[in-house]
Amino acid sequence: MSTLAHTMMTAARSTDSGLAGPGELDRYPYAESPGAARVGASLWDGSDPELGRVGRRAAGSRGRGLHGQLVQQLGQMIVSGDLGADRPLVPEEIGQRFEVSRTVVRESLRVLEAKGLVSARPNVGTRVRPVSDWNLLDPDIIEWRAFGPQRDDQRRELSELRWTIEPLAARLAAGHGRDDIQQRLGDMVEIMGHAMSQGDALTFSRADAEFHSLLIQVAGNRMLEHLSGIVSAALQVSGGPVTGCDRPTESSLAHHGRIVDALATGDGTAAEAAMRQLLTVHPEVERVVPAPREH
Repeated sequence: MSTLAHTMMTAARSTDSGLAGPGELDRYPYAESPGAARVGASLWDGSDPELGRVGRRAAGSRGRGLHGQLVQQLGQMIVSGDLGADRPLVPEEIGQRFEVSRTVVRESLRVLEAKGLVSARPNVGTRVRPVSDWNLLDPDIIEWRAFGPQRDDQRRELSELRWTIEPLAARLAAGHGRDDIQQRLGDMVEIMGHAMSQGDALTFSRADAEFHSLLIQVAGNRMLEHLSGIVSAALQVSGGPVTGCDRPTESSLAHHGRIVDALATGDGTAAEAAMRQLLTVHPEVERVVPAPREH
């Protein structure tokens, strides 16, 4: 059980650090145009002063140190709309406001550019990009939207996306059965059941995330597998999508067990149906995504 618990605790989360390699930072374009509007101090005054003082916070936000904390803060401000589209971002002013070095600012802006949140061009500088350019499938952006003003839209969109991805993955997984994956899926259901009996919602959610990630990975479709990090992010953000997976219940646990049983017998239709039932445990989801029509 200890090996399984360790596996469960390290569910995959696909993120690209976007960090520059040695010697690359100085080549990153941050030249400001002479007439460009600059970010004034008033822009930063509305943010939490404690969050702003990155240099004095405990290092290691998600294990990434100061630059990771700055990515988190700037990312949240962009996604929330505090830093609107086409807003110029001046590295010197960011460094002064958040009390970090220019190198940290550059690294952070590189990560945000990789996520589609900002763009940097010679003689123009760095500016916030419109929502249409964001990588909305990036797990960090999913999390930031889930905590921001767009939380309701994020919940709805994640529910719709999961409805599209996971029933298909369950059906395909029944045709690509592997004994080791089958065993791990069963173990996750066992862990979820034990956690629910102990009132341990955290362990339940981690085992749940591992279950859904494994199911997508065993579907035998590499494009679907690429989306497993999105499902994991959807399950792990606080206040996530309103489905049977966002809280421990007897009903959701039973549906997970039915999926495992269907996979064991190679019944793709039953696995798909059980997944659809799992994703519509709560009535609110049925108002978002209609149930499949009977044929």
